[in-house]
Amino acid sequence: MSAFGKLTAAVLVAGTAGWVGLTAGEKGITVASLTAMAEMQLAMFTGNDAAAMPSVDAPQAEPTGPVIYWRHPDGFPEWSATARQTADGRAFLPVLASEDLSLGPAPEPAAETAMTEPGERTILYYRNPMGLPDTSPVPKQDSMGMDYIPVYEGGDSDDGSVTVSPGKLQRTGVRTAEAVLAPLAATLRAPGIVELDERRISVISLRADAFIETVADVTTGSMIREGAPLVTLYSPEIAAALAQFLTDVRSEGRLREGARQRLENLGVPGEVIDRIATEGQTTVSIPIMAPRGGVVLERMAVEGMMSEAGETLFRIADTSTVWVIAEVPEAALMDIVPGTEVRVNFRGLGGDPMTGRIDTIYPEIDMMTRTGKLRIELPNPDGRLLANMFADVEIMLAGAPVVQVPEGAVIDTGDQRVVILDLGEGRFRPEPVTVGRRGDGMIEIVSGVAAGDRVVSAATFLIDAESNLNAALAALAAPEAEQ
Repeated sequence: MSAFGKLTAAVLVAGTAGWVGLTAGEKGITVASLTAMAEMQLAMFTGNDAAAMPSVDAPQAEPTGPVIYWRHPDGFPEWSATARQTADGRAFLPVLASEDLSLGPAPEPAAETAMTEPGERTILYYRNPMGLPDTSPVPKQDSMGMDYIPVYEGGDSDDGSVTVSPGKLQRTGVRTAEAVLAPLAATLRAPGIVELDERRISVISLRADAFIETVADVTTGSMIREGAPLVTLYSPEIAAALAQFLTDVRSEGRLREGARQRLENLGVPGEVIDRIATEGQTTVSIPIMAPRGGVVLERMAVEGMMSEAGETLFRIADTSTVWVIAEVPEAALMDIVPGTEVRVNFRGLGGDPMTGRIDTIYPEIDMMTRTGKLRIELPNPDGRLLANMFADVEIMLAGAPVVQVPEGAVIDTGDQRVVILDLGEGRFRPEPVTVGRRGDGMIEIVSGVAAGDRVVSAATFLIDAESNLNAALAALAAPEAEQ
C-alpha cells in the first residue's frame, strides 16, 4: 500500500474508532470489543480479507454479551448501529459481543435449502403471513402488524410446494410412507353383557296335580349332573294311569301301548315305566330326574307341598356355553356380517381376551339408543363367565380395499385435513384430503391422495412450518402480484 493509502486508512480507522467509542459509551461496550472491531476494520481497509473473515470451520459457542451492532439478515455487507429493517421489511439480526465481529458478509450455512446461490435474489411478491389469499408487490404489514413474507424467484413454488435440503430432512427425522390400496383393518368397540344360552335352559314342572314327598339336597347355585334325582311325588292321576298300564301288561292287551303313551304324557320317566312293565308291580312314589346337567338357577320345590300342574319346581341351565350380547351403533351395522371375528374382554376377569365370532344379528333397532344387538357365542367350560357380567367387545371390520395412509400423516387444521405430499428431490406440497374410517394406525383417504403417492408420515409439522401450511393452501387461489 502506498503512503497516501496508508494515510487514508489511518484517517478512516481513527474516524471509525471515534464513532465506535461514542457508541460504546452509550451502549456499555467493553474495551476488548472495541479493539476487535478496530482490528477487523483495519484488516478490511488494508486488504487483508483473511484477517477480517473468521474461520467458518471453528466451533461456535453460544453468543453472549451486549448487542454490538445489527447485520443484514441475508449476509449482505450492510450494518447498522441501531435496530432497523431491510427494504423488503425484514429485521436486521443482532450481533452480540462474543460473536464474530466481522463487518464482512456472514457465511451462509451449507445446503440448508435449495436456495444457496450467492448474490441477490429477485422478490416476486409478498404473501400474507397468516395464509390469507392476499399478496402485495411491495412490503407491507397486516392488521396485526405482522410483516408480509417475501416470495423469491427460483424459491418455493407458488403452487404451495417447498424445497427442503437433504441435510435438514436428515436432522429433523422426516419419514415418508406410501399410500396403499388395501382393506382397512378397523376395530369397532362396543359394550356387551353375558346372557345364558336360551337353548340350554330347562324348566322342571309337573303335568298333573301332585304332592311333593321328598326333595333332593340341591339349592340355587348347585351343580348337578344329568339324570340326578330332584324330587319324589305322589299324584292320584298318575297312580290311576300306572294301574291301567299294569293291567294291560298282565293281560297283554292291545291297549298296552296307549296306556304307556298316557304315562309319558303325564311326565313319568321312561325308566319307571320299563321297570313296572318288567317287575309287574306298580309304585306309589314317582321320581323326577334332572333332564340336563348344569347349575340350578331356581328351586321352588318344598317337601310336603301341593304342586299344581304346570307349576315350576326347578330351573336348570347348562353354562358350558354362554352368549355375549353387544350393542353397536346403527350406522356400523352395514359393515358387520355373521361370522365376523371379535375379541371379548371381561371387566371382572383378568387375563387375555377371548376370541369368538358373531353368531346372530338381531333384526331390530332400539328406538331410544339407535343401536342394534349382536350375539356372540363363547365357550365357558370352567364356568367363570357368569350371567349379566359386563364385557368389552372389539369387532374386527374388513371391508372393500380403500386408499389408506398412516394416521400420523394427516394434519387436522381445524377447518380441513391435510397431508404433505412428497414430490421427490426434496420437494413437498400440502394437499387437502377427505378422510374416512380409522383402524390399526391407518386412516382411510376418501379423496385427495391416490394409491402409490408418498406422504410425510413423521415430522409433518416441521414440513408444515417450513412451507407455511395455511399460506400454501391459499396460494392455489391467490392472484398474481398486483401491478
